[in-house]
Amino acid sequence: MTSPTMSKPPTRNENTEIPPREAGTTSPPQGTTTVADTVVQKIAGLATREISGVYALGGGAARAFNSLRERIPGATASAGQGVSVEVGERQAAVDVHILVEYGVSITDLAHSVRRNVIGAVEQMTGLEVVEVNIVVTDVHIPGDDEGDKAPDTGRVR
Repeated sequence: MTSPTMSKPPTRNENTEIPPREAGTTSPPQGTTTVADTVVQKIAGLATREISGVYALGGGAARAFNSLRERIPGATASAGQGVSVEVGERQAAVDVHILVEYGVSITDLAHSVRRNVIGAVEQMTGLEVVEVNIVVTDVHIPGDDEGDKAPDTGRVR
């Protein structure tokens, strides 16, 4: 993952124009807004889950840990599972690990995920997303899960 640029854009006010800041100045006159890495991570995770064809996020170990967590009363799955981010002052880079549903075009899915993540993060945070790296960790085949109740007829398919 490349490191995002660490400088802030000049702030604009609806009524008055704020002059450009001097080099090295780190905050506009009205104050600063800092977006935590976990905020960007959650936004990217939720935006990824919105795309049809994404079965789950995370690698095998993360999914196994999450399934254990789901069995604990009151525990919830992390919205940022399977997502890692680097957030600078103006830019962010995102890595997403996904499990895709069998039969889905991975190239089309990756394009849709990338577009949705960039749109959501940029719209909600104002950060420029410089890259969204997608790692397909597995393909989900219906009937492979305990939750899928496909009858076992004993036949070879």
